[in-house]
Amino acid sequence: MAIVASLPGFNLFSSLPSNPPPNDPNSSTTSASPSPPIPIPKYPPPLKKSQNAPPNPALKTVHRRTKYYKPVRDGVISSDGDRAVVIGENGVSYLLPGAPFEFQYSYSETPKVKPLAIREPAFLPFAPPTMPRPWTGKAPLKSAKEKKLKRKVPLLDSFGPMAPGTSGVKEVVMARPVELGKYPKQEKTREEILGEPLKKWEIKMLIQPQLSDNRQVNLGRDGLTHNMLDLIHSHWKRRPVCKVKCKGVPTVDMDNVCRHIEERTKGKIIHRVGGVVYLFRGRNYSHKDHPQYPLMLWKPAAPVYPKLIQEAPEGLTKDQAEEFRKKGKRLLPICKLAKNGVYITLVRDVRHAFEGSPLVKIDCRGMHASDYKKLGAKLKELVPCVLLSFDDEHILMWRGPNWISMHQAAPSPSDTADFDILSSTGRGKDYDKPCKPDTKTVMTSPKMMTLWKRSIDSNKALLLDELDLDPDALLKKVEEFEGVSQATEHSYPALIVSSEDGTSSSVQVFEEVPQSDPYSEYDDYSDNYDYESDDDDAFYDSDSIPLGSLPVDVIVEELDHD
Repeated sequence: MAIVASLPGFNLFSSLPSNPPPNDPNSSTTSASPSPPIPIPKYPPPLKKSQNAPPNPALKTVHRRTKYYKPVRDGVISSDGDRAVVIGENGVSYLLPGAPFEFQYSYSETPKVKPLAIREPAFLPFAPPTMPRPWTGKAPLKSAKEKKLKRKVPLLDSFGPMAPGTSGVKEVVMARPVELGKYPKQEKTREEILGEPLKKWEIKMLIQPQLSDNRQVNLGRDGLTHNMLDLIHSHWKRRPVCKVKCKGVPTVDMDNVCRHIEERTKGKIIHRVGGVVYLFRGRNYSHKDHPQYPLMLWKPAAPVYPKLIQEAPEGLTKDQAEEFRKKGKRLLPICKLAKNGVYITLVRDVRHAFEGSPLVKIDCRGMHASDYKKLGAKLKELVPCVLLSFDDEHILMWRGPNWISMHQAAPSPSDTADFDILSSTGRGKDYDKPCKPDTKTVMTSPKMMTLWKRSIDSNKALLLDELDLDPDALLKKVEEFEGVSQATEHSYPALIVSSEDGTSSSVQVFEEVPQSDPYSEYDDYSDNYDYESDDDDAFYDSDSIPLGSLPVDVIVEELDHD
């Protein structure tokens, strides 16, 4: 390599330039930059959306993004041939040709008040009717889904009673579609489908496998919706009983929910526990004869109803209502409602709370705004009451001017009874001064008076005649009463001797509970109790027990002798 490198005129690196070109910007010999191997693609500009082309109104959420408001009256507000949108007693309903009844989005949660306006254009939320295909000389091509169904034909059990003479062979039918707006005629009435009433052992046999099973229909804040009817029939396809689990606002009035379920599905509720309902399809139910309703493709917008909260509710002036709302902010709620709970006892609790206070507040924090507003509307009809506010996620109610007590012997409410709380004031100048005891008579409910009288008569409560007792005297009274109440609770009845020398037999005196007490909770059990089956009465012989003895002493002596 040294010899080759020493040869004249031979350069190992001949590919490299001997002298680099001068870096002269004014030189015209500079070559242009080479073009890239792949040309840059040129895309066409994006098409501008036409502002004049209106979108499909059925697919646009008009009620959420715009302030659509159209006043409505009773009658048909939109029609397309035999298909129409109707405003009536049940709110917004949809009329289809051949339908057994007017369809609604929710059958159980529609307010009884007529709507004032709608929030979206009146469109039917169902699929459009089928259009006839023009003849082109050949049959239409089948889709991949239709070809797959043709390869594997689904068969359905008839679920009907076997015809006589078939030797126990059941009929198997193919599934067939029902055109929209055409429904199978019900040849049998509801009573014929239900058949004979179920017996207790049959009900228990049908319900037992459903108790721990989660195959159920969930009924939420919208109540019994239209699409649930088809869902219930799909459950009845394989099982005779459908389990419906209700939660949320509809559970306030479960009787209303059960009535609508039986009315729309033609079934029979055989068992109900809390918010769970077990719906029986009937002895003679056949799935192939049930009506197939068209499904709703979207949820229609709720119409506009009158306001629940008014500045001056019925029976109150504006100033009185504002004063009630101020008092309600310091009022403690009677309960706190959980989201998606079961509120079966809510109406009863509110009615009992109105017996002691004209104002009642319910804590609804954590719930959706529409939920506790629906709760207020239901309580207004069921209690009844007057709604005052929904501030701070609380429902504030007033019992109203026409309130009537639940108890028969209660005094009639006066016009000024509920307004006494408005006259109370806060701390004044004389707040820290010692005040005399107020001996004014306070009216209370007759049930409370009965309980107090019963406690005093049974020596479980003490009635103080003196109100100005000092703490020491009051403590002495309590200690004396405690000894008397314990002796009365654990001792035997007193023995009364008829003669002075005490030679006659003793007679036990028992205190009888008055039979006219309407609040006795154990009257029904006292008649059915079998007193002859008690074997423990042998230990308690009243003639052999000394005065002042306790039952435990007698038992200890009996055990010691044994």
